[in-house]
Amino acid sequence: MTWLRKNLFSTWYNSLLTVFCLVLLSWMVWGLLNWAIIQAQWTVIGTNLHLFLVGRFPQALYWRVWIVLAIASTFSAITGGVFFGKQLLQKPLIAGYTLIVGLLLVIVPGDVTSRLWLLLIAILLVAGCWLGSRFNQVITPWLSLAWLLSFPLILWLLGGGFGLQPVSTNLWNGLLLTLLMAAVSIVLSFPIGVLLALGRTSHLPLVRWFCIFYIEIVRGLPLIGILFLAQVMLPLFLPTDLRLDRLLRGVAGLVLFSAAYMAENVRGGLQAIPRGQVEAANALGLNTPLVVMLIILPQALRAVIPAIVGQFIGLFKDTSLLSLVGLVELTGIARSILAQPQFLGRYAEVYLFIGLIYWIFCYLMSLASRRLERQFSQ
Repeated sequence: MTWLRKNLFSTWYNSLLTVFCLVLLSWMVWGLLNWAIIQAQWTVIGTNLHLFLVGRFPQALYWRVWIVLAIASTFSAITGGVFFGKQLLQKPLIAGYTLIVGLLLVIVPGDVTSRLWLLLIAILLVAGCWLGSRFNQVITPWLSLAWLLSFPLILWLLGGGFGLQPVSTNLWNGLLLTLLMAAVSIVLSFPIGVLLALGRTSHLPLVRWFCIFYIEIVRGLPLIGILFLAQVMLPLFLPTDLRLDRLLRGVAGLVLFSAAYMAENVRGGLQAIPRGQVEAANALGLNTPLVVMLIILPQALRAVIPAIVGQFIGLFKDTSLLSLVGLVELTGIARSILAQPQFLGRYAEVYLFIGLIYWIFCYLMSLASRRLERQFSQ
């Protein structure tokens, strides 16, 4: 009561402003709840949930998508266990996680097979967190290699070949395509951005000016323009007998764009390293590659974790522009669903749903960033 009187009702005009804000918030919440419960037609989400998630991927081959999800979930849980330890296995978090999984099993439409797969993935998440926190010393040296080897396996399961029925990339739609494009672009743009940042600070004039030229040119162009250039112009620079898939061209556009901004983020971290540390490393007899790998980069990357994760979040959201160049990701599949005759005009429900999906993944990346900052600062 004292806090309310001190902060919200300290003077007559503060009291008036507080009452006005409470009335305005109550009116907005009441209108939102009234629309969500009475007027909104959420059947557009339940009926087209499979389109939102996997698009036109053949329904008979959904088991391959479930395996991919199980692999990605397991490695993500192990990685979380390695970095965050037993913090992920606290009783309140486990209770909340169990409640969310139980609600999903009840609410999410689907057959018995889908529910069993969802339950299995939930168990794998808990098991992965336990393994990562329990055996982090053993797992850490092999974690990067495991992630690297998982990408070819995931692409093989999705695309087929080598004994599996081929599935055209034109059928990779919805959230599946969004996550795949974002993950591949993040993995490729990060090392390229680091190399560009190192090149921009190099003492070799040719390397430095090339990196400066590339970074400034790309940062001066809009992403949609680069995506169109990647789709239209990139094939002109390749041999006539080499045809890149539209998905690969989309990845190329995202990587070329994101690497330039990543380079500037990393360069900010490089400039924060005192010159004395480099001189001390040289005095100990370390050559330039060892100085960069062991002294400069670890400190520089730790200093710019928020900027790097912010770039990753921006890249994840920028995948929505791929729908403008013919790739039907989450936003593109939403437009095709809104074209269905029975769901014409259901813009609010559809875009609120995909907005919630984007927010969940962006918030998880932001949460991981804060955890990493807290861990590295100790």
